[in-house]
Amino acid sequence: MQIEILDTTLREGEQTSGVSFSTSEKLNITRLVLCELNVPRIEIASARVSSGEFESVKSVCDWARATNNINKIEILGFIDNGLSINWVKGVGGRVINFLAKGSKKHCELQLGKSLEEHYNDIYINVMKAVDNDFDVNIYLEDWSNGITQSPQYVYDMMDRLIKLPIKRYMLPDTLGVLNPNQVYEYCKRMVNKYPDAHFDFHAHNDYDLATANSFAAVLVGVKGLHCTINGLGERAGNAPIASVVAVVHDMLHKTTDVDETKINKVSHIVESFSGVVVPPNQPIVGEFVFTQCAGVHADGDNKSNLYYNDLLPERFGRERQYALGKMSGKANIKKNLESLGIELSEDDIKKVTQRVIELGDKKEIVTPDDLPYIVSDVLKHNTHTANKVRIINYALSLSQGLRPTATIKLEVNGVEYQQSAVGDGQYDAFVKAVKKIYNENLNRRFPMLTNYTVSIPPGGRTDALVQTNITWNHNGHIIKTRGLDADQIEAAIQATLKMLNIVENM
Repeated sequence: MQIEILDTTLREGEQTSGVSFSTSEKLNITRLVLCELNVPRIEIASARVSSGEFESVKSVCDWARATNNINKIEILGFIDNGLSINWVKGVGGRVINFLAKGSKKHCELQLGKSLEEHYNDIYINVMKAVDNDFDVNIYLEDWSNGITQSPQYVYDMMDRLIKLPIKRYMLPDTLGVLNPNQVYEYCKRMVNKYPDAHFDFHAHNDYDLATANSFAAVLVGVKGLHCTINGLGERAGNAPIASVVAVVHDMLHKTTDVDETKINKVSHIVESFSGVVVPPNQPIVGEFVFTQCAGVHADGDNKSNLYYNDLLPERFGRERQYALGKMSGKANIKKNLESLGIELSEDDIKKVTQRVIELGDKKEIVTPDDLPYIVSDVLKHNTHTANKVRIINYALSLSQGLRPTATIKLEVNGVEYQQSAVGDGQYDAFVKAVKKIYNENLNRRFPMLTNYTVSIPPGGRTDALVQTNITWNHNGHIIKTRGLDADQIEAAIQATLKMLNIVENM
């Protein structure tokens, strides 16, 4: 059975506090969701929000029409006597998702209307939309409270709606109040009572049950699930597409059209656009979720993959890693040495392992890129990890009204080079001076800096150590290096020197 996924990152996701996508970002997210992830439906906006939203949605619809994707684009509309219809028509949309009241309380207290009066308004809007050549879906807003507190209202409304030219009936847990047992029971009632209807389930994550609730909905025959990239959405967010797709594929043994291999890529692009950081332990897309820390786990992986599950990182365009720290065992070290192409005797591995554990006990951060230096330090052996690049001296200057400058003397493979440069900051000037040496003196390409982050221990004391983390791209090879110092610039310079020696020893 195929489960139909609707991505609502651009509608629900933009209701996340502080999130507002530009026109270009909306267009790029739409392309990524439809063309890379291969999601069959995407809800991109609510009607009548603003003039700026009108232009953004129009741009997306223009692209969708030109690429034969317009029927995959959906826009939330309201029961407002045709105003939403005119808005969606103006932007060039073809599918409208009407928001109707799915609970007696919302109908009577928010609208001040009876069921019959509300239905008559829905009927007028649905028929007008159909007359304008729209496909129509309908949300039963607050359905979760409606089916719990006023089920007869829900059934009476559905008895009327089922006769209308509506393609999908969407059941939202608007306030995130249901648990999986309730979702199972209430969705089962809907599916059994209206077997010919196409039901979608729309989960909110207030109790951290959105994925579990989506699972329960599919168990009883719901045909569509609503998700967002990274679980973005109002309050605690919505069901995250990465987790939902994995659960549907692995635990329900059903198919979707979603291309799992692109999930991580799209997740981190949306992370950048939204400004909402993905937690490092977020399933599927978090930084740490495919990293084994305990040495016993790495040992088990060496023995018939004893600590693997079906969530193989390669499925999602990622790789398994083995962390280095006080929990490390020989197996962790071996895995990391293998990835670096370094071979050591069992006795040498024991020495390196002990050193890594010592660093971990001091709360020093140890990365795979640090490992060659630890090997060199412990074994006094430089066959694999000779420091071929050394900083002989450098001078940085910062003056008010003048651009920062840097002069550096660098030794590469025993030969000294000196260059100066100006930059937008002291570290920028330093990097530009080093780049000059590589480009002009060595006639070589300097790696591209792709990410730069700085952190200090909690408390923010002025004397705290600064940890600088820099990610580089060297001919498609990603290198991550870290520096630790009381001075941020010095920490960044340490990280840069580590990178240069890694490149020289590649």
